[in-house]
Parts: sequence; structure tokens; C-alpha cells
Amino acid sequence: MSDMITPDQWDTINQLVDWIDRSNGRTPHEVAMRILKVTEEAGEAASAYIGMTGQNPRKGVTHTREDVSDELCDVILAAAVALVSVADGKAEGILSEKLAKVAARAAKVEAAP
Repeated sequence: MSDMITPDQWDTINQLVDWIDRSNGRTPHEVAMRILKVTEEAGEAASAYIGMTGQNPRKGVTHTREDVSDELCDVILAAAVALVSVADGKAEGILSEKLAKVAARAAKVEAAP
């Protein structure tokens, strides 16, 4: 389960957090901003999906599947940065545990009659 994000990817995420810490510090306000960044990025992913489907008739199709994928990656990265910022060095384990719990719940649902 820990391969969800590879060790090299965790290293990169931790380097990004270190860079942000050097620029902005890690005050409670700064951590809150990192958490809010997840919401901002999720909104951009939603906007890209709306644009991909042409849901807004005034604008038509404005985005591609690749645009949506790119925005979803931004959500994942923002969430990983926020997690590292609050997890006191335990982000990888916390994510692995969460993934295992969700997989176990899904397996129970799948096995239910």
C-alpha cells in the first residue's frame, strides 16, 4: 500500500514542503493556507471538468481531459503538501493506513451478499 506515492515522490514532496517552509514559514496560519489550497485546486479541477464537458453553453468546450488530469494532480500535490505540513513526519504512514482502511471497507462491501 505504501507504493501509492513512491519514496522518490515523497522525497520530492518533502523538498517542496521545505521550500515552502523557507519561503513562508510553518505558522498555524500558513498551515491553514496549505489546507485551503486543496480546496482552491479542487475548484480548478471542477472548472476544468465543466470546461471539458462544455457544460457552460456560453463558453462551450474550453478544456481537455489532459487539463482535468493536470488539475487533479494539483489537488493531489496540494493535499500531500498539506498532509506533510500537519503530520509531524508521519505523512507516508498516515496515508498508507488510510488507504488500507478504505480498501478494507471496499472489500467488505464487495463481499456483502
